Amino acid sequence: MLGHKGFRINAFQRIRPDGGSPPMEPRFQQRKEQLLAGCQIPPALFRGVMSRLEVFARPFAASLPSPESREHSRTYLAGLLSDLERKNAETIAYRNDLDRQVIQRFLGEVAWDHDPLIDELNRQVACTLGRPDAVLVIDPSAFAQKGTASVGVKRRWCGRLGKVENCQVGVFLGYVGDEGHALVDFRLYLPREWARDRKRRTRAGVPEGIRYRTRHELALEMLRCRGDALPHGWVAGDDEMGRPAWFRARLAGDQQRYFLAVPSNTTIRDLEEAPPPYGGHGRRPKPPFRGVRRWCEALPAAAWTKLTVRDGEKGPLEVEIVARRVESKIERRVVGFEEMLVVIRYEDGGVVKYDYHLSNAAPDTPPGEFARVAKAAHRIEECLKRSKSEAGLGTYQVRNWLGWHHHMALSLIATWFLVEEARRGKKGHAGVDGAAGAGGSGSDPAPGEPMRHATSGGTDETAEAGAERAGAALSL
Repeated sequence: MLGHKGFRINAFQRIRPDGGSPPMEPRFQQRKEQLLAGCQIPPALFRGVMSRLEVFARPFAASLPSPESREHSRTYLAGLLSDLERKNAETIAYRNDLDRQVIQRFLGEVAWDHDPLIDELNRQVACTLGRPDAVLVIDPSAFAQKGTASVGVKRRWCGRLGKVENCQVGVFLGYVGDEGHALVDFRLYLPREWARDRKRRTRAGVPEGIRYRTRHELALEMLRCRGDALPHGWVAGDDEMGRPAWFRARLAGDQQRYFLAVPSNTTIRDLEEAPPPYGGHGRRPKPPFRGVRRWCEALPAAAWTKLTVRDGEKGPLEVEIVARRVESKIERRVVGFEEMLVVIRYEDGGVVKYDYHLSNAAPDTPPGEFARVAKAAHRIEECLKRSKSEAGLGTYQVRNWLGWHHHMALSLIATWFLVEEARRGKKGHAGVDGAAGAGGSGSDPAPGEPMRHATSGGTDETAEAGAERAGAALSL
């Protein structure tokens, strides 16, 4: 890893106050050397990358309405994968010596349907990464925008900026399997005031049939649209997704096995706890409702199961997990169905933290399986980070409905190309694509079109995955 002015930065080094480095166990020193060795990327790995991108883009461009649109889609994909700092229609056009209006019209005015491109993306992800125990992960993500004209923009909390700001919100669906992870679909969240404002809708090109839908309704739509095409065993999401009981009930009704984070103020009744003594009159008492944090603090030490997640820099990374049958209560109303409460406890920077989840999984589900799915749920953060930092997901400059959806679709496809390139690199840098491979013929990137390799989905991820598999039972 190269730092400022090319000096090598050892990401695993920790400096003591006296300026020295702490001792490291021999096996972890060896692992460190293996990880650093994996960070060295042979230049030949990139040979033929532009020809591979050309071949990669063909099935996606096939559904576009004209030869010009197909050519512009390849130009835009190459721009999203380039070293441009701001990856939008204008900068990509200038990089390719085109009039900016040519790419802007392709992105925001030409009425091509992005759904067939996402269908092809899902087909490829299913063929490459598909497995029956994979996890579909739902996560909203905000994109800061200036002004009030961009479709769906509203002042609200933006987690990326850590403050209230004008932003758009997209709801994303990620696919996480043992062999990799990728974003596979998206929806734009249109706030209620936008949905009711005919003038704003018309200016932003919002289709007539689009109505206000909650983020949870958008998530259900994506699951119903993509779930059959993507083999999976679980649906996961953060505490925004897990908070409403109706959403969990709807997933169960759709035969989806869910594992959803819930807030720390969730109130539950432990159905496996011994009830208070019966006084002989009226209904038999049940265990009381309590906040999940208070319930956790009352558990005996023997209730927790310790699991090794993977080998870390200073030793094995371990978590503790407990799972119980419960029913929950929201705003003084009992939800009326049983679930599994799964709490994962771990230490982060010397502070003990708790992650709370509710699931409709069978009570005999092994703790290690819950921990595996919890790890998978966090992978969507890596998916979004990779797309934003490497494929221009958040650097667009489009205002209307059409442009936003076109950019998002092409950005997800560009990110998938990075995933494929990373997988190619994992296979011993061999020419899995034939002549365009590292040992075969093919052209290097043109001087005017430098390419960037996936940092979060590439070599570093390979090393991390190797460390996890070497360390313990949780393969994700």
